[in-house]
Amino acid sequence: MAAPDTQSTSPAYGASVDSNISPANATTVCTWDGKQELDDETWKPLASYAYQGPAELTTGPGPIDRDILHMVRRLSVEEKIGQMTQIQVGLIIDCNGELNETAVEYWLDKWKVGSFLESPGNHNGRYSWYSPQKFAEFTDKVQEIALRRGSKIPVIWGLDSVRGANYVKGATIFPAGIATAATFDPQFAFDAGRIAAKDSRAAGTHWAFAPVLDLAVNKLWSRTYENFGEGPYLSSQMARLSIQGFQGNYKQDRSRVAACLKHFIGYGYPFDGSDRGNRHIAPHELLEYYVPPFKAAIDAGSATAMESYGVVNGEAVMLSHYYLEQLLRRQLGFEGMLVTDWGEINSQANMYFTAKDVKQATRMALQQTSVDMSMVADDDSFGQATTELIKDGTISESRLDKSVARILQLKKDLGLFDHPFADKRLASTVGSQQDVEAARNTAREAITLLKNDRQVLPLKRSEKVLFVGPTLNSTRYMGGGWNVHWQGPSDADGDGVYQGFGDTVLQGIKSITGAAPEYLPGVDIDGNATIDIDRVVEAAKLADKVVVGLGEHTYAENLGNIGQLLLPEKQLELVSTIAEQAKKPVVVVLVQGRPRGLGSVVQQADAIVNAYLPGAYGGLPIAEILYGKTNPSGRLPVTYPATEAQASSTIWQPSYMDYSPQWPFGFGLGYSKITYSNVTVSHAQLRLNQPVTVKVALTNHGPFAQKESVQLYSRQQYRAGYAPDLYRLRKFAKVMLNVNETKTVEFVVEAEELAFWDRRLRKRVEPAPVTLTINPYTAKDVSAVVQLEADPHYVLDEADY
Repeated sequence: MAAPDTQSTSPAYGASVDSNISPANATTVCTWDGKQELDDETWKPLASYAYQGPAELTTGPGPIDRDILHMVRRLSVEEKIGQMTQIQVGLIIDCNGELNETAVEYWLDKWKVGSFLESPGNHNGRYSWYSPQKFAEFTDKVQEIALRRGSKIPVIWGLDSVRGANYVKGATIFPAGIATAATFDPQFAFDAGRIAAKDSRAAGTHWAFAPVLDLAVNKLWSRTYENFGEGPYLSSQMARLSIQGFQGNYKQDRSRVAACLKHFIGYGYPFDGSDRGNRHIAPHELLEYYVPPFKAAIDAGSATAMESYGVVNGEAVMLSHYYLEQLLRRQLGFEGMLVTDWGEINSQANMYFTAKDVKQATRMALQQTSVDMSMVADDDSFGQATTELIKDGTISESRLDKSVARILQLKKDLGLFDHPFADKRLASTVGSQQDVEAARNTAREAITLLKNDRQVLPLKRSEKVLFVGPTLNSTRYMGGGWNVHWQGPSDADGDGVYQGFGDTVLQGIKSITGAAPEYLPGVDIDGNATIDIDRVVEAAKLADKVVVGLGEHTYAENLGNIGQLLLPEKQLELVSTIAEQAKKPVVVVLVQGRPRGLGSVVQQADAIVNAYLPGAYGGLPIAEILYGKTNPSGRLPVTYPATEAQASSTIWQPSYMDYSPQWPFGFGLGYSKITYSNVTVSHAQLRLNQPVTVKVALTNHGPFAQKESVQLYSRQQYRAGYAPDLYRLRKFAKVMLNVNETKTVEFVVEAEELAFWDRRLRKRVEPAPVTLTINPYTAKDVSAVVQLEADPHYVLDEADY
């Protein structure tokens, strides 16, 4: 989803909205200068609270209840169209940054809208970051008006709570999806979803546009950090627990929200790396790699789904019968409510040129797909176009009935007919220390040690360490995009916008060492210029070691487009200058949303730590990793390219292709020596319905206790007619090992898991020897071979196209 300032255009169909509601604005005396203020609401969060865990869950969407069907029949056509319409909050905010109640009444009376989205803080609201109390006052007032005006049906409010309730002041901002995946522990995806849900409901919102399940294939892509990496299996496991976290028993538990799997489908492989770029993905490859995370989310009960921006193989996803009806609904069995992404029906006419005008785009969307709600966002064009299409008989009212039934059923499931307002009691849990620790624990297990020559890490408290670089003294750079604002806090916001709900690496260092660290900025975050470099070099010469924080400015979607992976020149130059002139050990900490190129820094740095985007509370975990209070256990959930040409390299690319990245998928070091031995397989043959058990022993030789990610991959030695994967992650487990402790890990592998989709869209197994490898491309690489036996003509599943 995107904010309107860069994505919206003037309505391509019908009258502009502003002219319709101008009488309401005309009565407002504008006294505000437009400069957003800090929300001064304060509260003392509870230290801890009780909640439902993953085992206490119900199913997701299902058949429509009889009372909902009766309700649909009673609605007028206008009311049905209104339920299918979602507009952004900026259309109901006046020139003083306050709720424009007259505008709310207009949208409810004139267009009968059934849904609002977004945060006032993103759309010229008075406060930059709304507390749960003030956010709830805003949403409750809209709800109050909705219950007495228009259709008198509660509205459902959607919010991009993609990493915690990141638009609610004080809500714990978690590490980005890519960092959560780096933990190789899906429990952390559950934690982030559960806490995001609770804090979103505290603000009076009911629907999270999350989790993001696109595969991060092209690493140039600006949304790489939002996803769970490039691995279909890893992403699927994270998706399943994330949905359970967001939703839980959402039909009864009013601290949960409706989740929204997005963006269906293929969004993460833009051909040129730009956001919304065309994707060239063969249908059988789409089923093989890109569909599994969405299938896992659907099986976990996701209540809603969002279609993807742009086109796949030149076909607009928004208008595609195949993608949104045949694949999503029929083959994958999705029964929930389907929403468009921001203005995506209109974009068919004014961006992609896949429709003559908005009316034609609306007609095709309603006729060819099962979309239920238009996130039209900025105007009344969907209402106007759909009304005309109904009047001229192009679209039947029964088509509307199907969508409205799913929308109203969702509202019922979320309890909006009985409890439409925010639960004020939840506000006391927002920012709970329990939540903060959950976020920090995620970061602790996500941060990935990529290099550690001569054991330069961990640092010792007795050492004199110089800290340099813009990311070490910033909360907002650790947060990235979708953090307070769509694009993250602005330069004007700075770190002050957090009002203490966060930390920095320097603060983390001080909490560990007991002393304020010596710090110099060295370079600006955009890498335009070094800062007082002579002073940096002189200070480095006097230090025992130097820690340099590099990374990216905050960004989201198209504003994060880049032309090359290489970090800005001056950032890299800072490391080179220190290494060459000070001649002291250099540790580089990367705070970044995608694997940026490092150039000569890979050789010049003695240690490299990838912190991803660890969230607003990532400072202490980074400090703990640096000083050895936490032993790093994160593993790369993406391939880290060594060259620009490798931007789309993956661990599952065809095995005949060169795979020589800077660091492979699944890679990561710790401070202890772990060895693997005694790999055994229970049977020499692997057949359908006859799984094998793989066992491997691992030993921690010290000197520290270590959490270890054990990853099992398959590599088929040949596959008749189709290039086999290089390596395919099939199972993983994370285990804790004390010093000198040995544990045996078991995995069950089924032949069905090694089936593949062919170009005739049949899922089948080709017999061949298969190498089962633990942790390939590492010193811990151990393998065993089984013979995969199956009738290659036997079809396990098939799809239409």
